[in-house]
Amino acid sequence: MTHIAVLGSTNMDLVAFVAKAPQRGETVTGREFRTVPGGKGANQAIAAARAGATVSMIGAVGNDAFGTRLRETLEHSGVDTDFLRTVEGPSGTAHIVVDDEGGNSIVVVPGANGTVDHLSPGDEGLIASADTLLLQLEIPPAAVVAGAEAARRHGVRTVLTPSPVQPLPPGLLAATDLLVPNQYEAITLTGRTDPREAAAALLELVPRAVVTLGATGCLYVARDAAEPLVVPAPRVEAVDTTGAGDTFTGALAVALAEEKPVREALSWAAAAASLSVERAGASASMPYRPEIDARFTS
Repeated sequence: MTHIAVLGSTNMDLVAFVAKAPQRGETVTGREFRTVPGGKGANQAIAAARAGATVSMIGAVGNDAFGTRLRETLEHSGVDTDFLRTVEGPSGTAHIVVDDEGGNSIVVVPGANGTVDHLSPGDEGLIASADTLLLQLEIPPAAVVAGAEAARRHGVRTVLTPSPVQPLPPGLLAATDLLVPNQYEAITLTGRTDPREAAAALLELVPRAVVTLGATGCLYVARDAAEPLVVPAPRVEAVDTTGAGDTFTGALAVALAEEKPVREALSWAAAAASLSVERAGASASMPYRPEIDARFTS
């Protein structure tokens, strides 16, 4: 089986469902509240595991009830947590507002994730054993750079989600094989407001990029490809878009590691993401491989 390592965050998502998200200074009444295991690292790990890969998680949780539940959730989805450390203090949390159109806004409080500022003993060996390393930016940048450079030393593909969006260190860019921003992140990184122009500008930073465009689909560009590749997303009724990008990235990593052609890999990942937005929650909404295969072939 494909082996994917994930170096990143684990958070408990504290989700409030509202008809319309509040504006600054406004108070609104929500109709429901849920606690849902998440974090971009854990989400991508679960997405990749459910999509059929062997997955190992590198990160940290707190010694609180949230930390126990986060670890159990990963393990329940088949993710190896031997390199997920438990530290003193609270686990990370994400405070999410979801409106009736399926849109969301998120505030992340790092908690234990903030302690993951370097590679610990054994982490590099785990990365070296993987086919792909998934990275995000919800842990300190020093660890993300160290992980990417370790992957590069051992010939492991690196896939980076630049979220929360911020300036990317040159060392991280030099060790990134594939960048997967959403449209907002691509625009912020490049200063180009047109998605195609933003995608093209990303090739000045990395050899390949996939810009996700929500319900529209995604846009793939590569230095060795003559033209951008546009892949539409299946048309579905969105309930909650939280975690859709992580579902896409986790599934895409599996598809590419299995050496699916690029267009097929993108379409397969889009099918996975389309299933996730039809359900509430982040990790809870992520589909299993038989579901993805059925949607992809339908």
